[in-house]
Amino acid sequence: MALFSLFLFIFTLFSIITLSHQQPPLDPTEQQSLYKVLHSINPTIPWPTLFPDDLCLSSPHGILCDYPLSNNNYSHIVELNFGYVSDETPNPPCSLNSTLNPLLFTSFPHLQKLFFFKCFNQTQKQISFPTNITFSFSSNIQELVFIDNPSLVIPLSSIIQNFTNLRRLVLIGNGFYGEISKKVDNLVSLEELTLSGNNLSGVVPTSLDKLGKLEIIDLSHNNLEGCVPESFGNVTFLVKLDLSYNRFGCRIPESLKDLQSLELLDLSFNLFGNFGVPLFLGEIPSLKEVYLSGNLLGGMIPEIWENLERVIGIGFSNMGLIGKIPNSMGFYLKNLTYLGLDNNNLVGPVPEEFGLLKFADEINLENNNLSGRVPSSIKVVGEKLKLEGNDGLCVEEKSRCSDYNNGCSFSQLKQCNYKPDMDLLNAVLFSSGGVSLLPFHTLILLFVSMGLLFVFT
Repeated sequence: MALFSLFLFIFTLFSIITLSHQQPPLDPTEQQSLYKVLHSINPTIPWPTLFPDDLCLSSPHGILCDYPLSNNNYSHIVELNFGYVSDETPNPPCSLNSTLNPLLFTSFPHLQKLFFFKCFNQTQKQISFPTNITFSFSSNIQELVFIDNPSLVIPLSSIIQNFTNLRRLVLIGNGFYGEISKKVDNLVSLEELTLSGNNLSGVVPTSLDKLGKLEIIDLSHNNLEGCVPESFGNVTFLVKLDLSYNRFGCRIPESLKDLQSLELLDLSFNLFGNFGVPLFLGEIPSLKEVYLSGNLLGGMIPEIWENLERVIGIGFSNMGLIGKIPNSMGFYLKNLTYLGLDNNNLVGPVPEEFGLLKFADEINLENNNLSGRVPSSIKVVGEKLKLEGNDGLCVEEKSRCSDYNNGCSFSQLKQCNYKPDMDLLNAVLFSSGGVSLLPFHTLILLFVSMGLLFVFT
């Protein structure tokens, strides 16, 4: 056993030595630049002391190199990931005094991915950004990701260059501001454009349809305005379109019906109004989630659900909707997990067909003008059948409240009073010719009983 362990040690050592000879060293210029960049990210860590050797062979997690086939070349940095994400991905941690060293943008020409997570979050201290600088990695960068860096307050145009191979531009929860300039049109390889949670303003360029590979457009939580470009309907491969929490107005473009791969459409909390729920939604068979809440579109909920059996989420809250809830929503939307119809002006009963929604986690019908009995067939997981604020609704028996939601989230609803079913009574009392089928004294007793029931209920 000891001999085997010795052999394994020698083999491993030999492999490391052999591998080190096969892998050319990191370009010395990149090595020294990387030390300076790491120092700007976290000056509390003695990086050269902890990692004195070739940073391609021994480096912090999150720093990756490529290895040229020829031994005559240097290795190069291809990925830089900064900011602690989890124990599984312990990237170089950022400090409270993190800054951006310009060498980051000029010293790594082979860089393919640059990632920052919660590195610049001291909002009282804005981080400067080099202007009028040519990024050395423009032709190679594929992913540019900045997440939750609110003190990074710079114009969006400063970071968008002629990145011809960029596939993902993800800037979430930062301080980027200004307009989405037509520079974006140059990102011809872009598959994801996520700019949510910044301070962007102005209108969206109509020329985004030139980015024919786009699958995700997320511009949510900004200050964008104007109309949603009709040209969005030409982004053929689009799977997600999220424009929520902006100031878009005009009309929701009907061209969106041409997005036959679209799975998520979120236009909630904008300024769309007075045009009703778009009928073209029923023509997007791939649709799984649609959210229009917070837009006063008005009108009735249309009958468009027959071809939308894949839908799992609908948000139609606070939209000024009127009329009844279509029974067809319960009949066709068998996979629905969330339905929000609260804070509208809907009337009529809760559809009995909602009892078919076996996967529903939440059905929110609060603050409408619904009336009638709550169907006992509705079973919603998680006590989330929300019905309060509908004074006309009632439940059959308070004692059966547990039959609904394992605790009953609508326990404040009144109990239904018993009233004779007049249609059934007429069927019993009279034949089709209007002639009584019961003796006269029996009729008298029935009418007296009905009178007593009305008095005591």
